[in-house]
Amino acid sequence: MRLLIVFLLFIFSSALVGQELPPIKNYTPKEYNGEFQNWGITQSPSKNIYVANHTSLLEFDGSKWHQYKLPTSPVIRSVMAVGDKIYTGSYREFGFWTKKANGELAYTSLSQKMETPISEDEEFWDIVVLDQWVLFQSLDRIYIYDNLESSFKVIEAKSDKANMGVVNNNVYFQIAKEGLFTIQNGEAQLVSNDPVFTKEPIVGLYGVGNDLLILTESSRFYRYDSETVTPLETAMDDLNIKLYSSIRLNDSSFVLGSISNGFYHLSPDGETIIRNIDQEKGLNNNTVLSLFEDAENNLWLGLDNGIATVNLYSPFNEYVDKLGNLGLVYAALNHEGHLYLGTNQGLFYRRTASQDPFRLIDGTQGQVWNLQLLDSTIFCGHNNGTFIIEENRAELISDYPGTWGVKPIKGHNNLLLQGNYNGLSILEKVDGFWKFRNAIDGFTISSRFFEMDSLQVVVDHEKKGLYFIELDPSFREVKQVTNVERIGHSSNIFSFQDELYYKTNAAIYNIDGENDIALDSTLTQMIFNESNGQISIIIPEDSEQRLWFFTDYGIQYVTQSTLSNKLSTSHISIPKDIRANLGVSGFENISKISDFKYLIGSSNGFVSLDLTKVEPSKQEVQINSIYFGSYQELSNKAPTDSNRTFVHANNNIRFEYSVPEFDKYTEVRYQYKMENLYEGWSEWSENTDVTFKNLSFGDYIFTIRAMVGNNLSSNTASYSFTISRPWYLSDLALLAYTMAVLLIFIVVHRLYKNYYRRKQESLIKQNHKELERRELEEKERIAQIQTEKLQNEIDNKNRELAISTMSLVKKNKFLSSLKSQLKEVPNKDRNIRTVIREIDQNINSEDDWKFFEDAFNNADKDFLKRIKSKHDSLTNNDLRLCAYLRLNLSSKEIAPLLNISVKSVEMKRYRLRKKFDLPHHDNLIDYILNF
Repeated sequence: MRLLIVFLLFIFSSALVGQELPPIKNYTPKEYNGEFQNWGITQSPSKNIYVANHTSLLEFDGSKWHQYKLPTSPVIRSVMAVGDKIYTGSYREFGFWTKKANGELAYTSLSQKMETPISEDEEFWDIVVLDQWVLFQSLDRIYIYDNLESSFKVIEAKSDKANMGVVNNNVYFQIAKEGLFTIQNGEAQLVSNDPVFTKEPIVGLYGVGNDLLILTESSRFYRYDSETVTPLETAMDDLNIKLYSSIRLNDSSFVLGSISNGFYHLSPDGETIIRNIDQEKGLNNNTVLSLFEDAENNLWLGLDNGIATVNLYSPFNEYVDKLGNLGLVYAALNHEGHLYLGTNQGLFYRRTASQDPFRLIDGTQGQVWNLQLLDSTIFCGHNNGTFIIEENRAELISDYPGTWGVKPIKGHNNLLLQGNYNGLSILEKVDGFWKFRNAIDGFTISSRFFEMDSLQVVVDHEKKGLYFIELDPSFREVKQVTNVERIGHSSNIFSFQDELYYKTNAAIYNIDGENDIALDSTLTQMIFNESNGQISIIIPEDSEQRLWFFTDYGIQYVTQSTLSNKLSTSHISIPKDIRANLGVSGFENISKISDFKYLIGSSNGFVSLDLTKVEPSKQEVQINSIYFGSYQELSNKAPTDSNRTFVHANNNIRFEYSVPEFDKYTEVRYQYKMENLYEGWSEWSENTDVTFKNLSFGDYIFTIRAMVGNNLSSNTASYSFTISRPWYLSDLALLAYTMAVLLIFIVVHRLYKNYYRRKQESLIKQNHKELERRELEEKERIAQIQTEKLQNEIDNKNRELAISTMSLVKKNKFLSSLKSQLKEVPNKDRNIRTVIREIDQNINSEDDWKFFEDAFNNADKDFLKRIKSKHDSLTNNDLRLCAYLRLNLSSKEIAPLLNISVKSVEMKRYRLRKKFDLPHHDNLIDYILNF
């Protein structure tokens, strides 16, 4: 029997090796900054996730993890969110957490309000809420807290595993070795002591109508109808799996958390294991300590090492080729119960309904470019040529190298046109078998993208542009080739609604001949818009008349509405990191494998897409935290309600916001605006916080909105606040400034008044000085006039003196000459002698001297007095000589004036030097002139 079980386990695990799995997102202890074990998970009405993470309570808002610890840091074993309270049970402690105004959690202890002491080493492993009562279960007791009356009741209930279940408004629990109990009027009441309930721990209690459904630790289901316990056969019976946790989902299916095998997703009837996911298939750990289904039906796993989210109902499923057996998937096709994958390593297949590993079809090793179903025949475009596929067999029908794809030729059902590395070629069906007929001569350009209408073929080459080719009727050679240079890069051509289109990196063009390539504005506007980013090649889906293409933010398709007959686009969000993994740029591929289900090739497997599960997201964005502080450090948290005022020193603010979106394939981007600071919305960004530094004083309104996938959040979150004036612009400061300005005005006024007064006085003084100066100048001018007048008088006196002197000289010379002549007269008579005496008297006349003296004194005032006063020994004749010398007369000119000879004049001059006591080297004339 044991060997049979081992064999069944081997078969089961082998079947699951290659299964498609829902998206899984793992959170490591390093990511959430906590410890390894996670004992409980819950969600608040705000959609934030709370986790009992060993010694801390974790809060996850979809963007950031926050950690909270109890005062003594005991191990937290359970958590339950009810309304605005988060209840937790821990080591010898239970209570609840509530949010403060700033968004942080604050703890209130309930256990410390009890009169009944808690047992030694008692831990609270489970919490349930029923109406107004909150029940905390340890391995020894159940504590019932009445929220309305704030009272407690205690029920003794020893158990090997704490697990309570609420079914039809009744609380059920197990007491070890005694059976299954319920609570009636605050007391434990036995429901059944069947051996199933006394011998094995219960890990799940659920309702089925009026009956109980019990799940035990050994993964066995039992049904209890108030009288009998009936075992139920499920797919888990023969696996011998030991469970630790369980949950019934909203769709009535079950998830069972095992100790060493991950979790099992069981159908509602228990007959089918939908999936088993363990560490090998993507979890961080095989031990599932806790399970929780959130508001969007995501499954949360509290592991022995980390936390995981599984998007059970995501439109995407992932097939991850961890060992690299498949390679990069370029094409896919589902036909007659087989799923085929064309990769860079070959062509693989498996049964569509199975989860068996993909197997390589012999002979197809190498690059596969294309898979097409034409007339119920699968054609495989391969690096080595063209294969026809029948189930798990491949037949090489053309070794003409490098087949990109094949196209039917209208009117020639037995012929197919191939696009190859080196041009075009023809396949022909002869006697029911396809074979290579010929390469088309005259064209050797690689023909990955080509379309055909009758004898006209259009080929798009990425570098060389478009080729318009006319074939001969036998399809053996080219009659004419016209090349049109490329309009842009990243191009391909495709047919849609019987029209031929040319896609470039910037637009879509309609082709109606080599001379008629026109912009198609409708498709261009639909496909190329600002929010899409880079556009892949266009992939037409003929059966549904859809055009698929990949963008930076996901996948989109264009289709025609059946009601309005208008084209419309649909967007399916994919995060950038996953989008970057979806194949080689330019070789993106999406293939329909069943109704509404598509397969997208990736670099390590594939992703399947179920369009029936694509639903618009209806999430709300929320502002979680507001930090403020100085420029260097934003260490303070502000209340998250609006209309707050911050002092100017704290004019640096950071907003943290998020959308509680936990879908791996839904990317969230944010856009904000700050009224009174910026105009309009910011660019879309994945950042979940923004910081504003050095805000000026004034009123602001911060508004945030989110793009969840391709849908705007159902709300915009706003926060209004005020930055107060800095102290130097406060009312008191402004009053002080006003007073200071008035004071300064008064002081300045007084200073100006004093200044102008002093200036006026200065001007008066200056005017006085100017008047005095002018008076002085006037006096000087008058004095100058008087001086000039005196000088003129002196000059006149000098002239008079000179004239009188010259007159005296001439007179004396004349008298001397006359005297000399008279003396020469012999026999002078008395009259002659009388005349001679008269002449002598006139020469030495005192009147002449007096006249000269007066004239000399007028010309050179006081000279004679001054020299007489200094040299008192001078005689009148000495003074007369001095006067003549003062007039700079020569000895010859002086002699007649003194009526002496020249020699006598020289003698007089000599005696005068003696009287002056002049040194030998001093000049007498200079002395007299400078006296």
